[in-house]
Amino acid sequence: MFRAFRSEVEAAVASALTALNHPTDDLGVEEPPEEMPATLASSVAFRLAGEVGAPPPSVAEDVADEIDADHYEYVARVDTQGPYVNFYVSDAYYADTLTAGRDESYGELPETGRSVVVEHTSANPTGPVHVGRARNPIFGDAVSRVLEYAGNDVETHYYVNDAGRQVAVFTWAFETFDESALPEPERDRADYDLVRYYRKGNAFLESADEADVEAAEAEIAEIMQGLEAGDEDTYERVATVVDQVLSGMRTSLERLPAVFDEFVKETTFIRNGDADEVVTRLQESDHAVYEEDAWQLDLSAFDLEKNLVFLRSDDTTLYTTRDLAHHEWKFEHFDEAVTVLGEDHKLQAEQLEAALEVLGNDTDQLRQTFYSWVNLPEGGMSTREGTGVDLDDLLDESVQRAREEVEDRLDSRIRNDELDEDDIDRIAHQVGIGAVRYDIVSKQPTKGITFEWERALDFEAQSAPYVQYVHARCRGIENEAAGAGIEPSADVSLLDTEAERALLEDVARFPVVIERAAADLEPHVVATFAREFAETFNTFYRECSVLNADDDAVAAARLGLVEAARHTVANALDVLGIEAPKSM
Repeated sequence: MFRAFRSEVEAAVASALTALNHPTDDLGVEEPPEEMPATLASSVAFRLAGEVGAPPPSVAEDVADEIDADHYEYVARVDTQGPYVNFYVSDAYYADTLTAGRDESYGELPETGRSVVVEHTSANPTGPVHVGRARNPIFGDAVSRVLEYAGNDVETHYYVNDAGRQVAVFTWAFETFDESALPEPERDRADYDLVRYYRKGNAFLESADEADVEAAEAEIAEIMQGLEAGDEDTYERVATVVDQVLSGMRTSLERLPAVFDEFVKETTFIRNGDADEVVTRLQESDHAVYEEDAWQLDLSAFDLEKNLVFLRSDDTTLYTTRDLAHHEWKFEHFDEAVTVLGEDHKLQAEQLEAALEVLGNDTDQLRQTFYSWVNLPEGGMSTREGTGVDLDDLLDESVQRAREEVEDRLDSRIRNDELDEDDIDRIAHQVGIGAVRYDIVSKQPTKGITFEWERALDFEAQSAPYVQYVHARCRGIENEAAGAGIEPSADVSLLDTEAERALLEDVARFPVVIERAAADLEPHVVATFAREFAETFNTFYRECSVLNADDDAVAAARLGLVEAARHTVANALDVLGIEAPKSM
């Protein structure tokens, strides 16, 4: 309802400005400062004061006088406070909010008709996913979810780097070293098994005799050239390694969960000729230069000092060359292409966008969003050196700690339902995985994170368990009410306390939170809303009993509000990729 109310406010301000012969290009409609009781306000008087030649409060009065609240469904009244024109919601606003919130799909916006591909994670298939890179699948998955909630037709893609030097090194190492010379794998899974070869190969290239390294490099170069030449045998050799490692990585990612609609291989664009076509078109552009035995793009016209190399002296393409072909393929098949990248890829992203423009593409279709790293207090992580903390280890530890926390809290549970071992396992998984996801996705993506157990698993503070507990509490109330024969109603006239109205107002805002998060690719906005919503609900829970209400009608109306609150918090958690427990 907040979105509909906002539309009415915008229409009211525009109509008033037109009547006063003032421009309507900037309506100044915004959420007012916290000390103001209005739901929305217009600061348009600030903009018009100089033009009108009157102080802002006087201009605000003139605008307010032109607005008749009776012409609008959700605007109850209008007044002014200093330079602001304030708008207050009607009873119909609360009534329609309660009705809408009782729908299980509440928060999902109307279909836009737009297709969006979200590419995220795309970690090199060289070993298990480690914690430092865990932000990409968590953030990327949440971005895709919020875009889908916002009414878009969304596909999630993982772009598989199966043509670069690292994969060539991996393939060479896998074919060169005997397993007997390797340490035991940390887990019985393909990515943990094969990463031992990758680490062994890199250690060899760094420390072996010069002649041996030179011979190895020749074999590695041969693999890369075989891929570039379209040699089927080379493709099969590389795929043997890549596909096995990728299968293990998918197992880790699915635990989060981060599930992909398609895994798009980089070699696709070599094999189908798209990368070669890109090279030809770039060479023909006014920005192409041949320097230092390589074809490059001079991107100074785009305010980029560093040239983009797109073809080596041995006629092999680079990752970015193939990614240009990949992006043109995305532009052809989708209305919008969203890419989630680490902060260390900003320059490459800028070069990519500039090169796409050189190729004649409409880069308005492209949105690239960046994230910073996740650290653990213990220190740094590196797949290449084998010194990292794997995502599987983090998730195992989080589930175990969550289980211990759940068991410690069993004696203090208010509900009289019994939890068996299966329930405890379920809750531990939901809370443990949810704690990791929420702690990562709740932060602004450009800010670094140091993951801390105590904060992430805090049932009483800004954490996933705190929000998840609200959903479990709603379920508990509904179950007890059903046992007492209470049926929910939508009689909002009986919900007139401050706590009830505050909860209704938060329910009403949820769809606009989805709208904002999707527009800015910022799912942490939903996480903030979910935490604040939990606080509002807990106030309602303390002050407005359902089972001990003054009469059955009030109990039924409050139960309807609990149902709306449950759908709101469940779907907010779903946007973040976090399960909503039925009990805790």
